[in-house]
Amino acid sequence: MASKKDYLKEVIEHIDIKKHNVVALVDAMENMAFSARDLNRAARIYDMMLKDSGCGIILTLAGSLFSAGLKKVVFDLVNNNMVDAIVSTGAIMVDQDFFEALGFKHYKGTPFSDDNELRELAIDRIYDTYIDEDELRICDETTEKIWNSLEPRPYSSRELIREMGKYLENSGGPKVDDCVIYAAYKKNVPIFVPAFSDCSAGFGFVVHQTKNPDKHVSIDSAKDFLELTKIKLACKDTGIFMIGGGVPKNFTQDIVVAADILEGEASMHKYAVQITVADERDGALSGSTLKEASSWGKVETTYEQMVYSEATIAMPLIAGYAYHKGNWKNRKAKEFTRLYAAEKVTA
Repeated sequence: MASKKDYLKEVIEHIDIKKHNVVALVDAMENMAFSARDLNRAARIYDMMLKDSGCGIILTLAGSLFSAGLKKVVFDLVNNNMVDAIVSTGAIMVDQDFFEALGFKHYKGTPFSDDNELRELAIDRIYDTYIDEDELRICDETTEKIWNSLEPRPYSSRELIREMGKYLENSGGPKVDDCVIYAAYKKNVPIFVPAFSDCSAGFGFVVHQTKNPDKHVSIDSAKDFLELTKIKLACKDTGIFMIGGGVPKNFTQDIVVAADILEGEASMHKYAVQITVADERDGALSGSTLKEASSWGKVETTYEQMVYSEATIAMPLIAGYAYHKGNWKNRKAKEFTRLYAAEKVTA
């Protein structure tokens, strides 16, 4: 049987949108058809969000994105004031971003490997990517260590992700220069993970609460919803840039309804772009169109665009287009973490 080292050799490299000026390419797509023209319009809508100084931009992330090489794209969006809040799955933020911040890597693999052999070697496969299960267990244990250090009470996922950023700060910083959690911590960009137990942090919770049955840290999902809704209440015009679908997509669209309930009137998301490979015909949320969301009073239809493409192809083009257009340079950071005034935030 092969050894673990035989599999974990070639490291996944995160694409750097700063190095590739795709403006001319994406502009040329305007005169094409099908998904190329859709992608061009999506890129222009995202750039419109950045030009609109009053617009708060929420990025949603679902799917195995950072393990596939998209982490630096999101890092650059955070670092350059191109997003104001993030709503993500737990796996992306913990098993992939925080995991790499601890010094671990994702590796090139193949879907044609022997999965029984991988299991014997404690290697987990994500389609054509490998991750070391033994290192992932260290990530589990690190989250437990963080939860053990906190005051026993219910927390929103945003608070807990911020504590992970604080942990990295107090540990001398992340072991990579493109950690999204740490960049968001420094830039006061809140990160929400509405299904937080469904990731490496969940295993940390299982151990933490087993060891501390009477007084322990827990997740307040209702507080999550209220905190994200406060962003909509604070910012009349909002835009959403959605990668994949799932819970992050619906959670972010729902804040319009929640704000409407609280204030009696709330504007729909002014701009909306979604990259997905899901089909709308099976009734699943990930493929439901943005036009459909308008029937729920969540998304305006003037500036919305679905892009039916796999994220590793479409996201660097859309984000890279907006980056090299440069309209973010005149944009001030919203620092939405400051909405939660009881907390100490960075200067």
